[in-house]
Amino acid sequence: MDMKKVLAAVCAAASLALAACSDAPEPAADPPPSSGSVTTSASPASPAPDPGGTGETPQTLRFTATTVDGKTFDAAALAGKPAVLWFWAAWCPRCRGDAAEIRDLQQQYAGKAGVVGVAGLGSGAAAMKDFVADYRLDGFPQLADDAGKVWQRFEVPSQHYYVILDSSGKVAHSGPLTVAQLKQKVDGLL
Repeated sequence: MDMKKVLAAVCAAASLALAACSDAPEPAADPPPSSGSVTTSASPASPAPDPGGTGETPQTLRFTATTVDGKTFDAAALAGKPAVLWFWAAWCPRCRGDAAEIRDLQQQYAGKAGVVGVAGLGSGAAAMKDFVADYRLDGFPQLADDAGKVWQRFEVPSQHYYVILDSSGKVAHSGPLTVAQLKQKVDGLL
C-alpha cells in the first residue's frame, strides 16, 4: 500500500479519536440510524437461555469478553433487562469527567438495568486498571477490549460513546450522550 495513503488513514483515524474526546457540547438529538446492523458472531446450534426468562439470549448479547481484572464476562447475563455499554478510553478527558457519574448511575440502576464499561482504543492493561481504581469502577464489569472486538460488534467509532439495549436486546440508542441524556433514555426503558 502507498505510504501516503497509510499516513492519510492514520491521520484521519487520529483526528476522529481526538475530536470525539473534545470538550465540545454533546448533540441534543439521537444520530440517524445506522444503515448496517450490529456485527454479530455466528449463532450457536442451540441458543443459550437468558437469565431474564424468555428462553433465548438475544444475538446482541451472545459474546464473552475478558474484564480488566482478568475474569470472563458473559454478556448473556444482561438479557431480560435494559443495559448500557459505556465505551471509554483511559486517556480520554471526557471519559474521566463522566466516570464518577456513570458509577453512581450503575448503583442507582442496580437490579433494574445492567451497566458495563468497555475500555479500549489503545488504553493498555495498566492504564485500564488504573482508570478503574482511580474512579472506583470495580463495582460493575469493565471489559478490557484493546483489540476492539466489542467496539466493532456494536459499530462504535470512538470513545465516550454509549450503546443502550432494551430488555429484548435491541439497540435503543447508539452514540454520545451527556449523563443526563443517558439517564433519561434508560428511565424510558424501565
